[in-house]
Amino acid sequence: MECSKIELLLEKYFEGATSMSQEKALRDYFASSDVAPHLSQYQPLFDYISLENQQQYLKEPKLRPQKSRKAWFSIAASVVILLGIGTYGYLNYNAVNSVQNLGTYDDPEIAFRETQKALALLSNKVNTGIESVQYVKEYETAKNKIFRKD
Repeated sequence: MECSKIELLLEKYFEGATSMSQEKALRDYFASSDVAPHLSQYQPLFDYISLENQQQYLKEPKLRPQKSRKAWFSIAASVVILLGIGTYGYLNYNAVNSVQNLGTYDDPEIAFRETQKALALLSNKVNTGIESVQYVKEYETAKNKIFRKD
């Protein structure tokens, strides 16, 4: 083969633009004994490629089927969640039952006074909310005076 043709094939090879037949021609050229001296630096590369193509693997790798770890993780997570809910329910069952008497009074006078305190607090908060609404109404009237709709 001509040196110029081999050089063009080498350029195409290193750019990744060669076909299989062109690569075979390069391997055949570098496997021969009449390689140009300035191209001899590429000879070990193509010798290695040829050697690797001839190598055959006698032992087949053993492939183990992958076990589904996702299923085991989801089962374990479910068990942990159920144990957590069960433990929480068990530990808090007695605490809830013993605190059911909160908010009840035996003396009607004390109950009446506490109810008045609670309603006064509620009234105070509602009045504060109403005052805030008054500010909004004043804003609306001022806005309507400035921006009249015609």
